Amino acid sequence: MTAEASLETGVPDGAPTPGAPRTRGGGAVGRATPPGRGGRVLALLTGYVPRRLGQALIVLWIAFTAAFVLLQAMPGDAIMIRFENPELGLSPEQIADIRASYGVDDPVLIQYLHTFAGFIRGDFGYSVQSGTPVRQLIAEAFPQTLVLAAAGFVLAVLLAFAIAFLSASARFAWIRTALRSVPSLFVSVPVFWLGIVLIQFFSFRLGWVAVINPGPVEGLILPVLTLAVPIAAPIAQILTRSIDEVYTQPFVRVVQAKGASPSWVLWRNVLKNATLPTLTMAGILFGELIGGAVVTETVFGRSGIGRITEQAVAHQDTPVLQAVVLLAATVFVLINLAVDLIYPKLDPRLARRIGGSR
Repeated sequence: MTAEASLETGVPDGAPTPGAPRTRGGGAVGRATPPGRGGRVLALLTGYVPRRLGQALIVLWIAFTAAFVLLQAMPGDAIMIRFENPELGLSPEQIADIRASYGVDDPVLIQYLHTFAGFIRGDFGYSVQSGTPVRQLIAEAFPQTLVLAAAGFVLAVLLAFAIAFLSASARFAWIRTALRSVPSLFVSVPVFWLGIVLIQFFSFRLGWVAVINPGPVEGLILPVLTLAVPIAAPIAQILTRSIDEVYTQPFVRVVQAKGASPSWVLWRNVLKNATLPTLTMAGILFGELIGGAVVTETVFGRSGIGRITEQAVAHQDTPVLQAVVLLAATVFVLINLAVDLIYPKLDPRLARRIGGSR
């Protein structure tokens, strides 16, 4: 052992490492000592976390660039569509001033750099249609969409766990088979079609839920259900598959051999380990919920990101569309970044691999 190693470990040079197997002559067999808790934390802070943050920033930059290029390639001119109407009485000089204020006649590279700088500052410019700051439009609409997405996600997780648990614990095989086919049915249902069917059945035919001037809670029931059903499907599929895999592990057989009841094995041993792979899928799907909420809000006429997106598409309001795309990308990246950072805490095996790769 070198002097540097002796200083790091606190073991005198030539002395065997504590816990290492000894040879007949009293020496220790050379073996890499697994990193301790402090080493794993240091590896997370100096390697894993910065790497994940860097990847998140790269994804955001790619999303911004792709959105900018696609919106630039759209046919039509939002400024002319909005202000060329003779009823407005604007002269060509006034329209030219408006175009200059939006920078639409600048070189594409200048527009890109200007828009990117605004994105970093959180400034998305002004809506072409209303003249309102886009940041204000987003701030007013996003809370409604976030409430819908969060409620839909919670219901989706509850549905997924119910399907997976019943498919694993049902007494009759035909019930288990039927429940395992439910996620495939859910995932194939279009969001807009499901929303229309729910409105037709529960509102118009049964009259249980009002869709015209509903209350705050009543107005969430059908949109949340519409959003949750397709999202619950992949979560249930991953969780069911993970439960099947955990049941084949040796430690489960040991617990069963000790006389534990099936419900005890499922709740205390299987679900705890089967939930971890589901966490990543749940994080990805929550990021996608913003996009699903846009469609759902349009179907149910709710005020939110869906409403301003619909209006922006109808009027080719490029600044608003750019902000909505970047908002969805940012939510997606942040949720998945949070999952990546939490996962090593929940799975000690990953933390040990990260610590050992230092």
